[in-house]
Amino acid sequence: MTDDLFRPAFHGFEQIPLREYAERAYLDYSMYVVLDRALPFIGDGLKPVQRRIIYAMSELGLAATAKPKKSARTVGDVIGKYHPHGDSACYEAMVLMAQPFSWRYPLIDGQGNFGSSDDPKSFAAMRYTESKLASIAEVLLGELAHGTVDWVPNFDGTLQEPSWMPARLPHLLLNGTTGIAVGMATDVPPHNLGEIASACIRLLDDPDACVRDLCEHVRGPDYPTAAEIITPAADLLAMYETGTGSVRARAVFAREQGNIVITELPHQVSPSKIIEQVAAQMRAKKLPWLEDLRDESDHANPTRIVLVPRSNRVDVEQLMGHLFATTDLEKSFRVNLNVIGLDGRPQVKNLHQLLSEWLDFRQTTVTRRLRHRLEKVERRLHLLEGLLAAFLNLDEVIRIIRSEDEPKPVLMARFELDDEQADYILETKLKQLARLEEMKIRGEQDELDNERDRLIATLASKAKLKKLIKDELLADAKKFGDARRSPLVARRAAQALAETELVASEPMTVVLSRKGWVRAAKGHDIDATALGYREGDSLLAAVQARSTQQVAFLDSTGRSYSTAVHTLPSARGNGEPLTGRFSPPAGATFEALASGDADSRLLVTSSHGYGFITRFENLTGRNKAGKALLSLSEGGHPLPPVTVATPDSDRLVVVTNTGRILAFPMSDLPELDKGKGNKIIGIPTAKRGTEKAVAVAAVPEVGKLLVHSGARTMTLAFRDLEPYLGTRGSRGSLLPRGWQKVDALTVES
Repeated sequence: MTDDLFRPAFHGFEQIPLREYAERAYLDYSMYVVLDRALPFIGDGLKPVQRRIIYAMSELGLAATAKPKKSARTVGDVIGKYHPHGDSACYEAMVLMAQPFSWRYPLIDGQGNFGSSDDPKSFAAMRYTESKLASIAEVLLGELAHGTVDWVPNFDGTLQEPSWMPARLPHLLLNGTTGIAVGMATDVPPHNLGEIASACIRLLDDPDACVRDLCEHVRGPDYPTAAEIITPAADLLAMYETGTGSVRARAVFAREQGNIVITELPHQVSPSKIIEQVAAQMRAKKLPWLEDLRDESDHANPTRIVLVPRSNRVDVEQLMGHLFATTDLEKSFRVNLNVIGLDGRPQVKNLHQLLSEWLDFRQTTVTRRLRHRLEKVERRLHLLEGLLAAFLNLDEVIRIIRSEDEPKPVLMARFELDDEQADYILETKLKQLARLEEMKIRGEQDELDNERDRLIATLASKAKLKKLIKDELLADAKKFGDARRSPLVARRAAQALAETELVASEPMTVVLSRKGWVRAAKGHDIDATALGYREGDSLLAAVQARSTQQVAFLDSTGRSYSTAVHTLPSARGNGEPLTGRFSPPAGATFEALASGDADSRLLVTSSHGYGFITRFENLTGRNKAGKALLSLSEGGHPLPPVTVATPDSDRLVVVTNTGRILAFPMSDLPELDKGKGNKIIGIPTAKRGTEKAVAVAAVPEVGKLLVHSGARTMTLAFRDLEPYLGTRGSRGSLLPRGWQKVDALTVES
């Protein structure tokens, strides 16, 4: 009574820390997902739901030669007897095993709408479709009743189900599988049956064969579609050696009457998705070479996409290379050979490990099958021995049965029979005994004796066991094998074309207003001053360019920004503000622009008389905040960049607002990527606040310099510049009286 007082009361529940409970629950869930849902078993290559579907169909008698039954009947048996999960998920797993475009060797023969390669999820409801097992399912089920597997209770303990299927072929590699577990995933690609069987035989003959040796037989994955596998052989070998990697597949196309016809797509790529991707590029004007796009796929041609080029001059290989790089016409498939091994643990295995471990599984399965058969043969021989004794003494056996109250012990004592033999004799019908003939019994005994000797010899010899496995592999490969579908082709990696290559090259004039609004007009004969501007705004600068080029803008801090000319708005409107495209520093304004090819040379100068030559590509970049180009001292600002045609022979001419002009060889100025540059013209420090450079020009030998002052223009030929020649950085000379207020310098060829 005293002990009961100190014993804690039990309230029907257990109290444990939340952290411990959560950790235990998540670990249990993780192990369930890994082992019983997402990852396949190396022996039969099936996940539990797939294994249960195949077994349930065999129990329903849905063999390949049988009449199909409603899929709902199969799904009902699966979820009611073996797999208590959702019917839609079970049916979807069943449909996947019946789709020839999803599985390389479908295990189910479906009748009705089981989806299409264009839309695999478009299958009809299970109440409408019918199904039965495909003939190749025999390699999974053929030895199920021969003592080859362990049987376990189903979820409610009322039935027994197999723990695995006694696969005669490495089904894991034939159809492949994908799955996402907790903390791990699997991606096993499908392979060709003949190649896998050949590699298994090689491994049986030479257990020391390495992955490189096996890859002489297994050349690569073999998908259900005939798309080309373009992954280099070295990469495929590395994938099989490590168990991880990727495989790249590319669509197949041909030329027909000037059109491009795509006839094969990578695995799990639908024609409608390809058409959508190509059409999107056409709408965005990124495919100027294509005139039309048609889908001519039908029942006879599941994949037929027709691309119509604008002319016969279109480079088809270049066009298709761009499409391969920018659409799913070329697709990469991840490979992760992570499976549950014979030890019950998930592991990423290489090709040698996969095949050798499956051969161990197959050897164990065949051994169990032979022992099971040997037990049945020996039991039958034992029964025949007792039956023969009864036949030879038939009259006495009949007398004992008729006269004795308990004939069984008398028979056992008289003829030295055991309990099983006596029961077999007593259960034999009299009319069967009357027809028994000694020769038939002895003939069956001889056949069974020979079979028993063969079974014992095979079980006792590893060589004979290997030969049996090899012969069965060859027989199944001959019966179910077929030619490779996915050709292995050496191709260069596809390259997307540059954006400028996708745009027609047209002359354009880029116009920048004083308030930073930009637009582009077609043609080089545009009068920018005649365009309309927003109220309070006017023209700042204009530059001639081409639609395939970049245009660069300089702000008041010396930073450079760039964008593609063809992306600018049309000059029919007011354009758009540059601040919508770029992010200049606070208070900065756009003051100049330039355009050209990447290797074009530009003269970049500041109002304080410093500058340098640089390539146009140094002004371009993708950063919205721009890039530092010209270093400015306080109070300085950039002048409009000037194109330099021939740096070695051109003359640089600079003029200040006080009328001083200086000319010197352009070769005296260095070429830099960025910075302040060198002094071009000398401006005394004391006059920095009032005197500044206002214009620069690059004058070629055959060119003329035009000096604009108000409404007047003075023309100076190349030789007329000699009076103004001087050394770089010098003070320069004064222009004639009346021309000392220069508005701009231009060059005329």
